[in-house]
Amino acid sequence: MSMQKRPVRTQWQVPIDGWCTAQRAAGLATTTIRARRDLLAQLSREVAGAPWDVSERELVEWMGLEVWDTDLSRLRSRWSLERRRFVRTTLQGFYRWAHGAGVVDVNVAAGLPRVKLLEAEPRPVPKEVYQEALTAAAPREQLMLRLAFELGMRRAEVAQVHTDDLVDDLDGSSLIVHGKGGRNRLVPLTTSLAALLRQQRRGYVFPGACDGHLSPRWVGTVVSRLIAGDYSMHKLRHAFATQIVHEQPNIVVAQRLLGHRSLATTQRYVKPDRDLMRAAVEALHDHL
Repeated sequence: MSMQKRPVRTQWQVPIDGWCTAQRAAGLATTTIRARRDLLAQLSREVAGAPWDVSERELVEWMGLEVWDTDLSRLRSRWSLERRRFVRTTLQGFYRWAHGAGVVDVNVAAGLPRVKLLEAEPRPVPKEVYQEALTAAAPREQLMLRLAFELGMRRAEVAQVHTDDLVDDLDGSSLIVHGKGGRNRLVPLTTSLAALLRQQRRGYVFPGACDGHLSPRWVGTVVSRLIAGDYSMHKLRHAFATQIVHEQPNIVVAQRLLGHRSLATTQRYVKPDRDLMRAAVEALHDHL
């Protein structure tokens, strides 16, 4: 199953198509362009008029829109902070291009407020929860789970796995992972995972209608439904990062494996080992 293209209102169709063409020319990944296009399609349906009719105030209100949460019995932002950062980046990129291309007279997104990310505690999926999900999953779903938990792959990266991405190294097998922003990385494979990937039919491992493979959104939905508790597929990536750093105390190794540009991002994925923290405090006390 794959997600269909979101409908775009007529007055927005040409500008959005033009911006997507510019994004492709700049070498952005197809999945990134599609995610941005879907967001602009949503904007086109939820505001009045064409792109040139929208004001900065309307964009700010749209970014900060609240919805009623029946579970909490209160209003909350309809988007997480991380999602709002993506919204802001997309709006600024689109209107910057539109202004430069003469589609709009003013870049109304230039002054959109910055979205400050809170330092959230990493929430890695516990091993026992992962094992329960693995036991309940069908073979195809098991492979999705393993790629996320054992290799730290994002949902978009899992969706795009192709049998041609499996390569042999001098010391084993590795997988070419098609990362965020078109940045590929080579991730070592365990013997069992390499063997499982070699058993797959040639082509995309998870075939679908999204350029030949399943959409990242659907992969995320499938995997998240299997995990008990309040965990998303992305928390399997947190689990991978935490395990790597605990087993191999070198955060640069984790950074390379995860495909992060900065160590600061990797640090937000790793849950500190409480036993090590306590041992460090007690060791310091012993030397006082």
